[in-house]
Amino acid sequence: MAGGGGMLTLAMETIPLVTAKTAFLFILPQYNVSVPTADGELVQYHYGPKDLVTILFYIFIAIILHAVVQEYALDKINRRLHLSKVKHSKFNESGQLVAFHLTSMVWCLYVVVTEGYISNPRSLWENYPHVYLPFQVKFFYLCQLAYWLHALPELYFQKVRKEEIPRQLRCIALYLLHIAGAYLLNLTRLGLILLLLQYLAEFFFHMARLVYFTDENNEKLFNVWAVVFVVTRLFTLTLYILVMGFGLPRVESQPLDPERGNFFSFLFNNILFRMSVLLLVCLFQASVMWRFIHLQLRRWREYWNEQSSRKRAAATRQPTKPPKRDSGYHENGVVKAENGTSPRTKKLKSP
Repeated sequence: MAGGGGMLTLAMETIPLVTAKTAFLFILPQYNVSVPTADGELVQYHYGPKDLVTILFYIFIAIILHAVVQEYALDKINRRLHLSKVKHSKFNESGQLVAFHLTSMVWCLYVVVTEGYISNPRSLWENYPHVYLPFQVKFFYLCQLAYWLHALPELYFQKVRKEEIPRQLRCIALYLLHIAGAYLLNLTRLGLILLLLQYLAEFFFHMARLVYFTDENNEKLFNVWAVVFVVTRLFTLTLYILVMGFGLPRVESQPLDPERGNFFSFLFNNILFRMSVLLLVCLFQASVMWRFIHLQLRRWREYWNEQSSRKRAAATRQPTKPPKRDSGYHENGVVKAENGTSPRTKKLKSP
């Protein structure tokens, strides 16, 4: 009996430990290693298959937060605005993305400042590949992947119109490709800066849409977004050329090293691969700028057409001038000339 009691006590003590380890697998990033530094050892992380479990957990967290924002913020505003079904759907989309972009932008800015990626631009390519990541960098990437993966079931939960689904699927796919590519290719530092620029432009765009839905005559924020968009595109292209064209070629060749978590970095040893990636990026940015220019030209054309139609409508509403009255004045219903005589011509007597 004593032995049985001891086994039961051991089992009761083991269950919380197993539960805690399983919970940590879902909640915290995995694959931590101790990296020796000048000041001692520093705990950092690399990626692996267990990251999928952590991402799955944060997908459910993102779904819950999405529902909270929708229920306690967007639905209350929608009931006051009385929007149509089309505007209602776009308002919900922009409202969710404004909350997400603002949070991610502040978080990303904090990470790149504290890690020194802005103050030292050389760190974007020095010591590449950046296999080992600080906790906040890895956790940021896992949360970003979880958010954009949660957007897929949200298309069903939000009952998005069929016409809008292809556009939103393209947007989700591009974000996942960028974030997962930077994470797997060990370009996390460059990816953080690019995400910060992208989220800055997207925040102003969706904020401008929200303001427009509340007041259709207010389009000033769209002009601010246009300026921010052009500036961020130029910075994005410059960073790609700087890192891919000038930074990475100076780095020593890195072999395939699965033990360190270095699976794909050796691809950048090939100049053909680097130039192919740079060419794809330039073509993509050119297509984005072309669509932007086309959109702006269409907006300006619609604006000038509206202004000209307003001028024509105002011209047609101008009152007509009253007919010119005879010179003189009226007296007892008879028109008198200025000298007091009647303006009617006198009949001449025939001789």
